[in-house]
Amino acid sequence: MKALIETIVTPLVDHPDDVEVAVKEENHKQVYHLTVNEDDVGKVIGKNGRIAKAIRTVVYAAASDSEKRVYLDIM
Repeated sequence: MKALIETIVTPLVDHPDDVEVAVKEENHKQVYHLTVNEDDVGKVIGKNGRIAKAIRTVVYAAASDSEKRVYLDIM
């Protein structure tokens, strides 16, 4: 899942080396924390959050067979 998030986000940003994905696992959920360069935050979120919503949709669909619930936080 981490590789999927990096694969989606890296082409969108100007500083691909600053893309980091951290995973925090809890009892019934996995939280992925996406961190990008300050200049690229707007590109990842998009107008009215459309790109962020699309990224979350793809990630949630890929994790649909998982027993744990998956969340994506963009920092």
